[in-house]
Amino acid sequence: MPQWQPRRAQITQRMLPPEFSVNPLFSRKGEEAVPRFRMREQGMLPETAYQIVHDEIALDGNARLNLATFVTTWMEPSADLLYAKSVEKNMIDKDEYPQTAAIEERCVRILADLWHSPSPQNTIGVSTTGSSEACMLGGLALKRRWQNARKRQGKPIDRPNIVFSSAVQVVWEKFANYWDVEPRYVNITPDHPYLDPEGVLAVVDENTIGVVPVLGVTYTGLYEPVAAIARALDEFQSRTDLDIPIHVDAASGGFIAPFLQPDLVWDFQLTRVKSINVSGHKYGLVYPGLGWVIWREAEDLPEDLIFRVSYLGGNMPTFALNFSRPGAQVLLQYYNFLRLGKDGYYEVQKASQTVAQFLSKAIHDMGPFELFTDGSDIPVLSWRLKEGYTSNWNLYDLSRQLRTFGWQVPAYPLPPDMEDVTIMRVVVRNGFSMDLAHLFLMNFKQAVSFLDSLDGPIPHDTKYDNGYHH
Repeated sequence: MPQWQPRRAQITQRMLPPEFSVNPLFSRKGEEAVPRFRMREQGMLPETAYQIVHDEIALDGNARLNLATFVTTWMEPSADLLYAKSVEKNMIDKDEYPQTAAIEERCVRILADLWHSPSPQNTIGVSTTGSSEACMLGGLALKRRWQNARKRQGKPIDRPNIVFSSAVQVVWEKFANYWDVEPRYVNITPDHPYLDPEGVLAVVDENTIGVVPVLGVTYTGLYEPVAAIARALDEFQSRTDLDIPIHVDAASGGFIAPFLQPDLVWDFQLTRVKSINVSGHKYGLVYPGLGWVIWREAEDLPEDLIFRVSYLGGNMPTFALNFSRPGAQVLLQYYNFLRLGKDGYYEVQKASQTVAQFLSKAIHDMGPFELFTDGSDIPVLSWRLKEGYTSNWNLYDLSRQLRTFGWQVPAYPLPPDMEDVTIMRVVVRNGFSMDLAHLFLMNFKQAVSFLDSLDGPIPHDTKYDNGYHH
């Protein structure tokens, strides 16, 4: 997969002039030009600084047309007002902002109840800056629980491993790398495009700290079969006496399944599921960045991972990786819980799923494409170009052509052992209405028609084919 190259970005930036020019309407004497790469000696009027930054970010993509990202790009005006009124709140400072801390605690209880914790009022959880931090905390708890159990048994603790599919989000690769845990990948296949129980049982052993199924795979939007994996591990324990826990990465699905698939068993109803993370800033419908991690019961988070500090004015526990972090997004999450309730969350998520299924059917019916997912799990659709349809263009070309209309739609290869398959993906989020879907479909058909009209193949340098990870 193409990788972002810091050196290339740095070289590209240096192609720009070393100074910004300033609109004469905003500049004072001596402000006709402003250095780009160093801090100037004097300050400037706020209007001048605003104009410089505002003009440059005008080149960013339109967030509403970004169909690559899972992250919330729109909230209603009342939420925007609440956000503006609370941007100064520091979530770590629970002594200065006790009500914000109380609201965070309420959100933990609400999520624990939503995910069927056996004791939602007594379990433990925390907000984070995103699901990546929440995953790190969940993984650390798995590792520490495994280490503590091994120490009690007098066994070595130097070779922990963790199991997930090759389609796992990159944060789990980071976790394994940063905390010296061996990653064991179960490669996806055309028959099993997700983590399957047989693959799990083939790689687990006494050093496995946990198994991580994903509820809403980033590549395709599929749910991995948490209940089936849990049953397989139950049977494995009955044969070997090895008790291997599950952490569910529900970054996307944690705010979808409880409302759109309420009968799906994936959460704390399974006693083997010890922790769950979710992105509040994805289908939790909150601006970035906000994540949550909840443990099934308080004892599932080892006590030695909790630190207590007194230098903010009170003795308070902390077990997030970040210290200072925004509190405003936590308030927005609670706002959504109050504003929408379960019925409202259902309506919002169902509307997104309806748009996803409308688009998936329309794209399938066009002919050139074969669907991978249609939005039946999370509201994400993905497709490939039918083999043999054309040699003149590929999905990377289609992605670039859609960009001419303003739409950002990723094309990328699947992970091992399916890296020879390239797919496209559309993430439908709140705010991507059926009206926008019709406009997108019109531009999509225009892009395909243009590419089909080409007399010969488009030349490619695969180094610069687009690749997205969101």
